[in-house]
Amino acid sequence: MKATLSDVIHSCVVEALHFPPDKRAHRFFPMDPEDFHFPGSATPRYTIIEISMFEGRSTEAKKRLIRPLFERICTRLDRSPKEVEVTITETPRHNWGFRGLPYKVDV
Repeated sequence: MKATLSDVIHSCVVEALHFPPDKRAHRFFPMDPEDFHFPGSATPRYTIIEISMFEGRSTEAKKRLIRPLFERICTRLDRSPKEVEVTITETPRHNWGFRGLPYKVDV
């Protein structure tokens, strides 16, 4: 499941945000049932996707990411929309650093 979910997320990010195909950074935090409480409308298969990105992308770009995430996760991982949550958290670009340097990027 993790590999398929990673492939789905990556394909959506590449298409919606124009990421390079070789840029993939995903982390998975599976939780024991007693540590994860989910809405009554969902099942134990409830999946939360949290995306951290720097600020500046348009609302439309974020919608272009969210829509196919729901479609592909539901189709490829046999989830209902009630079992999927997608959250995007934006932080200022100056709060990002990679390879020992502040991250510089134009969106």
